[in-house]
Amino acid sequence: MTIQAVKLSDPAVRAFVAAVNAHDREAFEAVLAPGATMSDDGSDRDLDDWTDREIFSSRGHMDVDNESRGGRSLIVRYSNDTWGEMRTKWSFTVDDSGRISRFETGQA
Repeated sequence: MTIQAVKLSDPAVRAFVAAVNAHDREAFEAVLAPGATMSDDGSDRDLDDWTDREIFSSRGHMDVDNESRGGRSLIVRYSNDTWGEMRTKWSFTVDDSGRISRFETGQA
């Protein structure tokens, strides 16, 4: 059963998922801390290039199946126009200001 974005436990992660699903780049960037980093399948990626390709230009969408670590780890059915749907895991680091300083994703 999918967990609605508005019901996710961590406010920063909730805002991240909502921004992805709304294809709202401005809201997405607002939830990220300055200098935020990310990795995909264990390899660090350029955040702007990756998010443009995997989320915004390909209409990415997150259906959250499970959350743990207070909402900072998710199991997601992620879909976009490039890859279709895949089961992925997402882990978030939230800084003291409540913004995401790093996220890691990969196949679940």
